[in-house]
Amino acid sequence: MSADRLLAAVTAGVRLIELGQPLFTGMPCSPNHPGFRMALQRRHGDQVRPDGGSAANEVIITGGHVGTHVDALAHVSHDGLLHGGARADDVQRGGRMSTLGAEEIPPMLARGVLLDVAATHGVDVLPPGHGVTADDLLAAAKVEVRQGDVVLVRTGWARHFADAAVYLGQDSGVPGVTEDAARWLAERGVLATGADTTAYERIPPGAGHRVLPVHRILLVDNGIYLIEHLNLEEAAAAGLTEFTFVLAPLRIVGATGSPVRPLAAVPR
Repeated sequence: MSADRLLAAVTAGVRLIELGQPLFTGMPCSPNHPGFRMALQRRHGDQVRPDGGSAANEVIITGGHVGTHVDALAHVSHDGLLHGGARADDVQRGGRMSTLGAEEIPPMLARGVLLDVAATHGVDVLPPGHGVTADDLLAAAKVEVRQGDVVLVRTGWARHFADAAVYLGQDSGVPGVTEDAARWLAERGVLATGADTTAYERIPPGAGHRVLPVHRILLVDNGIYLIEHLNLEEAAAAGLTEFTFVLAPLRIVGATGSPVRPLAAVPR
């Protein structure tokens, strides 16, 4: 059976919806992280085999928190401590994290819940710097949020992805989850949560990424994984509320995050 026919058989009756952004040179990237670069290292014709065959390949340079990615629990510390009380100074030796790294992020096959906060407010995109509160999440929840869920918060901000200055919002701000909303999610015991912005949480106008308290609440205090740079437009257009969420992090030993390709699986 051909690969295409095998895939069709496996996914019969299932629609897969992309939840992430493509990776390309020049894409928006948090100012706290190195960006993404890709260039062809060898082009077709540079080396030709005796039978006429040729191949091309590339060099990719990227940070672990570029494009659609998941934060490992080693990503953030508070007062020198990581989630569970590990001392950051003790585990970040030898050029990698010895615990809570990306290789420890579980593959996720979970119930996904989409909270379309922008739609709840009757807009396509939330205003810059808008704080998504616990009340916002509750109002957007068409189904009950349960323990082990992966909760995705749509602000509509992915519509600005092609304009890096607007998307990053260094001066204007970026909408995102507030501290009380983060606690609301933690109280429900979610496995992970993500948003269609660069830092998940609210970035006030002019503040940049100077302080990120929601990262502390979710990653450090509660061990909840964060997924950033999502694109939830197709999922919202499809009217998704709950679905099967699929995500497989790269097992990069000692890394603080991993690029991912998240998917929503729904019946056709």
